[in-house]
Amino acid sequence: MGAGSSSLALESEGGSGSSPSRPSLDDVPESCVSSIFMYMDPPEICKLARLNKTFHGASLADFVWETKLPSNYKFLVEKVLGQSPESLSKKEIYARLCRPNCFDNGTKQVWLDKSSGKICVAVSYKALRITGIDDRRYWNHVSSEESRFNTIAYLQQIWWFEVGGELEFEFPAGSYSLFFKLQLGKTSKKLGRRTCNVDRVHGWDIKPVRFQLSTSTGQQASSECYLHQQGNWGHYHAGDFVVDSTNTAPLKLRFSMMQIDCTHTKGGVCLDSVSICPSEFREKLKQF
Repeated sequence: MGAGSSSLALESEGGSGSSPSRPSLDDVPESCVSSIFMYMDPPEICKLARLNKTFHGASLADFVWETKLPSNYKFLVEKVLGQSPESLSKKEIYARLCRPNCFDNGTKQVWLDKSSGKICVAVSYKALRITGIDDRRYWNHVSSEESRFNTIAYLQQIWWFEVGGELEFEFPAGSYSLFFKLQLGKTSKKLGRRTCNVDRVHGWDIKPVRFQLSTSTGQQASSECYLHQQGNWGHYHAGDFVVDSTNTAPLKLRFSMMQIDCTHTKGGVCLDSVSICPSEFREKLKQF
């Protein structure tokens, strides 16, 4: 009886005593969370930052976001954002560079891929040398919601088709691909629906268009193909180039496309821009 009473008393004391609290996410040191964030992708960091104050504070650490920024981020902040890199937090720099940022009088855009932090660049047709672009018998400037620059060039008809351009830019180390964004046919909207008039498309199936690319480091590439993307935008590959990690100077690119066989005219093509992106991003080009 006494032993049983003693046992019940102990159980009663154990039941009424305060048990130690279980550890929670709030107990994890902010510095530890920041160290983990260094190995995570930016979208994952932003999701976890909503968990609590500790995770939110850890997500603001400069050393976390500096690992996500491209090696040339200081160049981008000064040239594109027009600010001093020291005046902004690393997270703010990343967020602002992920938006399309215009430079060179609005004729070029640069942005970071949100998931990887890799650089993409677009060059409007307005920054290119185009044979006959100022003659309305050949080319028209057309407003378009389908262009990131809101305007495209439409070729009615021409004998000598030649487009060329240059870009001097500081790219991080990696492999890049350059594309011309073209469409056969002129797009319009009728009753809110997208339509494309291809009546004036001609001459592109007779001879291929020649694409060329060269760099200030001596790299060269060329390709030929027939234009075939009627009614939809297509990205035509001009070539690839590699930026070495030891090359810290801005790289100069020269690129062109031409079809200069004057035995026939060609027309009915829309020219939007030139896109430069990491070579592994080819499948994402429809977003550009």
